[in-house]
Amino acid sequence: VTQACSTCHNGTTATGKNATHINTTNTCDDCHNTNTWSPVVQVDHTAVNGTCSSCHNNSTATGKPANHIPSSNTCDDCHTTVSWTGATFDHSGVTQACSTCHNGTTATGKNATHINTSNTCDDCHNTLSWSPVVQVDHNAVNGTCASCHNGSTAQGKPANHIPSANTCDDCHNTVSWSTTTFDHSGVTQTCATCHNGTTATGKNATHINSANTCDDCHNTSAWIPVVQVDHGSVNGSCASCHNGTTATGKNAIHINTTNTCDDCHSTAAWSPAVQVDHAAVNGTCESCHNGTTAMGKPGNHIPSNNVCDDCHTTTAWTPAVFDHAGVTGTCISCHNGTTAEGKGPTHIQSTNNCEDCHSTVAWSPVTQVNHDAVTGSCSSCHNGTTATGKPSNHFVTSLQCDECHSTNTWVQVNFTHSSGNYPGDHRGDPACAECHTNNSQNLAWPYAAYQPDCAGCHAGDYRQNKHEKEGGGFYTVSELRDCTGSCHSRAGHHRVTDRSWDD
Repeated sequence: VTQACSTCHNGTTATGKNATHINTTNTCDDCHNTNTWSPVVQVDHTAVNGTCSSCHNNSTATGKPANHIPSSNTCDDCHTTVSWTGATFDHSGVTQACSTCHNGTTATGKNATHINTSNTCDDCHNTLSWSPVVQVDHNAVNGTCASCHNGSTAQGKPANHIPSANTCDDCHNTVSWSTTTFDHSGVTQTCATCHNGTTATGKNATHINSANTCDDCHNTSAWIPVVQVDHGSVNGSCASCHNGTTATGKNAIHINTTNTCDDCHSTAAWSPAVQVDHAAVNGTCESCHNGTTAMGKPGNHIPSNNVCDDCHTTTAWTPAVFDHAGVTGTCISCHNGTTAEGKGPTHIQSTNNCEDCHSTVAWSPVTQVNHDAVTGSCSSCHNGTTATGKPSNHFVTSLQCDECHSTNTWVQVNFTHSSGNYPGDHRGDPACAECHTNNSQNLAWPYAAYQPDCAGCHAGDYRQNKHEKEGGGFYTVSELRDCTGSCHSRAGHHRVTDRSWDD
């Protein structure tokens, strides 16, 4: 036959395509041959009208086999008429889980280099583009982060990662890779290696002006509040920060003062204060020194109604310049050698109270000395060291002061001769110099041969013709050198009022 099949097989001359023939524009010899009509040699699907399932329905032609993946796809979603296998697979119509097919038998499963995880395929992959993965649900991954994030299986620490011995999960979590909760304990460099304003946040604009490094004040366990502040490297005055905004300023109970912080406090130990510059304190001493804000008068303070600054100064608290005007009680209440200085070892020996001689206006020199209570002789004090002694022009004598002077009035001198050589007052009240020819109690006797008798002084006054002996002759001065005989009475004094003395 030299003509095409349809020349005869046109349904008239010979049988044409029957009612069950696939809907196609192919000519007979596109699929059949003249040797064996059936089975067909091939089917040129390009001229077939309709969908694959119009024929591949297990009646007209083979449909999906029993082991076909469960899918609502039509054949041409995955297969082509040019090459039935391998198919370009449209997973959108697959109705089961990936592992239904991707089990290593029906289709490729997880390969040997797949990360160790219990995730199903669609936890990470999608059907549009298998690689790269859409996401990795790290919750089902077995092992540590570094099992994958080692720079080979998955990205490891990048070159600009902070230098740290931490593992990934020390800082990151699988829900959100950033922002991290950072475990600084594994960091091997200083804070400023990262916290430089580029790699990580550095000191912000409101940070205190300081040359401190981060770890001088902060720790990695809790950044805020700071562990301490090393004030040694802080620039500026205390008030630059301690202004009540940046850091705590003077509190409500702080003493009323214009001092700056560093006038009284130090950065080594804030409390107690190093010193208090009282010059800038407002108010009286007891505004603070009231026993509450600051120490008041201690229990052993002298009883006084004085205010502090009556006696003390802010320059030097001790020694005090003492205003005794407000002191209650006697001097000895304080000046007892315990509370305050008492009588010193060089004090005159006396039972006087302090105020008997001293005054509170000026302790020295003393106002007066009440000698009545002084024990001992005058020279115990009046020795030229403890108190004024005999002046250089004083009468030379070994007598004690009170032989001539009294404690009531030092002058006029009231001297009474008690020596047997001068047994009383003379009639003529002779001047001292009439007997004492030099400035000494030791006399130069006018008639030394007759000392210590009356004639020692009065030999020149002797009238021999008045002293006639019974039986004739006259007594000599030597014989009558002691006048106190039967003629001249001596009962403690000369009879100087008896004019017969001159006869």
